[in-house]
Amino acid sequence: MEMPGLSVNVSVIIPNWNGGRWLDGCLNALESQDFRDFEVLVVDDASTDGSMDHLEERFPSVRALRLTEHHGFAGAVNAGVFATCGDYVVLLNNDTLPSTSFIKNLICAMDMMPPDIGSLASCMRSMDNPMLLDDTGDIFTWYGHALKRGHGRPVVEFMEDSEILCACAGAALYRRAFLNDVGGFDKEFVSYLEDLDLGLRGRLLGYRCLFVASAKVLHKGHGSNLPTGEYIRFVTRNRLMLIGKNLPFSLLVRHFHQLLIGQLDLFIQYRHPLDSFIGYLSFLRRIPHVLRERRRILARKALSDQEIDRLLDPTPVGVCLPGWILEWMGGRKH
Repeated sequence: MEMPGLSVNVSVIIPNWNGGRWLDGCLNALESQDFRDFEVLVVDDASTDGSMDHLEERFPSVRALRLTEHHGFAGAVNAGVFATCGDYVVLLNNDTLPSTSFIKNLICAMDMMPPDIGSLASCMRSMDNPMLLDDTGDIFTWYGHALKRGHGRPVVEFMEDSEILCACAGAALYRRAFLNDVGGFDKEFVSYLEDLDLGLRGRLLGYRCLFVASAKVLHKGHGSNLPTGEYIRFVTRNRLMLIGKNLPFSLLVRHFHQLLIGQLDLFIQYRHPLDSFIGYLSFLRRIPHVLRERRRILARKALSDQEIDRLLDPTPVGVCLPGWILEWMGGRKH
């Protein structure tokens, strides 16, 4: 793989945590790119599966950054961004297989965009069934549900580029200037929803995000996943942090009933009440951080409350509560 010097324009960062079985496929796909002027950095998040030993043996030219402690996705990516120098930063999950023109198509798209386009989302297809989508960007609803745009739908339905809320960091391109201005990923999230938090913060500052249909990548999904209980604790806490940090008070009041419905719905869906409860407690311990970040973020927001309101989807997508409960609490079943 060609490894340019410090003048490189594109840095590809692959965070890895016990995902050694996936690295060969991802790195082989990068070796086959028809655009060559990029550096690759694998950030190992204190793996215990021998990932880095395998990397050194199989891909000796690939640069690696070994973290001695486990930081989670957010901390690993931040470390990778700090250790690289490209004007464009491409993030890839280790369980992805980017198409031959993946990087080129992202760069060509970004080169034509104005500076307020801070990030680009790719067309992430299911590795198990490439005719179906895995993700074309993130959606966040006023019920607190974080959704994969297009998940499970035919690829042919998403052939046009379009503006979206924000990119899934599993396969996306960011301007380094955008990451610097927004402040990078919030390490307090550790893992899960950190890309949605980053994207929403960017939107509040006036940045936009586009979906690039030609940037195709296969994604296995949860190739390096957490146990169910730990996942629930993280997403429960992070969802509340995301809401508390980024949404103006007037909108929290206006949509309080929807947010309450969503929390109740997810509590029931997870079927792990103890883990959900631990997630709530974990959020309470981070309220000082949330309030500090909230003051910093909202002091710089470039959007009106009405514009922010329109960023989130108002429909109860994914809400599985009975219709009579939604009606009683002021929601609408769709």
